[in-house]
Amino acid sequence: MKTKNLFFFGCAAILLLTVSCHSHYQLTGVQRTRMLVDSRYDQQPDQQAAAYIMPFKLHVDSMMNPVVGRTARYMERGTPEGLLSNLLPDILVWGSQRYGETPDFAVYNNGGIRAALPAGDITLGDILDVAPFENKICFGTLSGKDVLELFQQFTIIGAHVSHGVCIVYDKDLKLREATINGKPVDPEGSYRFVTIDYVAQGNDGMTAFKKKTDFKPHNTAADNSRDIITDYFRDKMAKGETVDAEIEGRIQFESE
Repeated sequence: MKTKNLFFFGCAAILLLTVSCHSHYQLTGVQRTRMLVDSRYDQQPDQQAAAYIMPFKLHVDSMMNPVVGRTARYMERGTPEGLLSNLLPDILVWGSQRYGETPDFAVYNNGGIRAALPAGDITLGDILDVAPFENKICFGTLSGKDVLELFQQFTIIGAHVSHGVCIVYDKDLKLREATINGKPVDPEGSYRFVTIDYVAQGNDGMTAFKKKTDFKPHNTAADNSRDIITDYFRDKMAKGETVDAEIEGRIQFESE
């Protein structure tokens, strides 16, 4: 009897496994849509849920709400230039001094700028919105030939450069002219750059960065791009200065 029972339960187990491993459903299509989450969903807030998250909200607010500086006006990214797009690579150049570096130019990727900065008081939360990733500052060297290749690759996805760089593309998006500090990029020359590690790895279509030499990455928490941005704002605030930027024609596209 025991043998028969074992056989029965064994067959039942195999049958269950067989059924569970085979679905009667088939994927016939995939659809997606974007759902805007706004104030409409706060018309009737769940009081119990609100009470539960309140201690956490107060803790986060205490960390994110301190003011670290002021902007002269609303600043957002843009293509080929924007006020925030020009500011961020300039901040990387500014932050290079603490590492004993004097880069010739800086690059900040367009996709790495995740929000705009409001006019007036800027909080730690505002900085976090702009630079939420764990991207670290890093330095390297490219030959002039590789710099020209890099600048050509900017047209793939978009990137931003520091003050002193001027890049001109023709109507066919081919690099026509590139200067750094008023001098044409010398293909036989050598140029020091500062950027964030994600970009230096050759991401966002900027594969020329893979040819870098004398690479100096920095990997502590204080080397995060948002911490350097925060330090810049605090430095300006300590001097009683507001943060601003200008559209300078750093990247230009010819129409004819």
